[in-house]
Amino acid sequence: MDWGSVAGLVLALGGILLGQLLEGGHAGSLLQPAAFVIVVVGTLGAVLLQSGMPSFVRGVKMAQWVFVQPDDNFVALLHNMGLWSATARREGLLSLERFIGNLRDPFVEQGLRLIIDGVDPLKMRELLDQEISAYETRERSAVKVWEAAGGYAPTVGILGAVLGLIHVMENLSDPGRLGGGIAVAFVATIYGVGLANLVFLPIGHKLKTLVNREVRKREVLVDAFVGIAVGENPRMIEERMGIYLK
Repeated sequence: MDWGSVAGLVLALGGILLGQLLEGGHAGSLLQPAAFVIVVVGTLGAVLLQSGMPSFVRGVKMAQWVFVQPDDNFVALLHNMGLWSATARREGLLSLERFIGNLRDPFVEQGLRLIIDGVDPLKMRELLDQEISAYETRERSAVKVWEAAGGYAPTVGILGAVLGLIHVMENLSDPGRLGGGIAVAFVATIYGVGLANLVFLPIGHKLKTLVNREVRKREVLVDAFVGIAVGENPRMIEERMGIYLK
């Protein structure tokens, strides 16, 4: 659990509520179901229209990484690369076949399989770089779901405010219904701007950082795979991979 992310979200939302109370208001005045529906559903619809269903679903699933980040098994990979490299130099590339069954990462399995199959190192790097490029494109498209939500939410909040004011204008003759319309108008703007800057955009930036980290890790792994294929010294491979941890 990333407690920093949890604390950040609590501080962001808590600050808004605390400020409302210090100004003499009450939290209940910020609870407007109509404004929430306008902003959230409208934003989701716009994002889905832009991104398409596959990227939208992937982006929603990735949101859990903000609080529970994927396991970073790079230290274990560093150890394995040293073991595989030493084994390959001592017993030959085909000896790596016995390690395939224990792998859970498709990318690592693909790299090791290319080594075992005797693929030319330059061709291997090209194939794995293409795999990284495809992965990066797919993951960045999913991350853009949150960035798009951060862009659309304030505008949809303004639409909610306009709808609330229209409702007010239609009921000028009935003072009892004016308060609800005005509340929806202002709260919709708060929801739009607040969700964009306190939730959607921070999530998008956090996910982008995690994707960049994973891409960098895969690039380091490609370099290690090529080193094993050309028979490079295991210690040199481990030292280059260790730079990633600094």
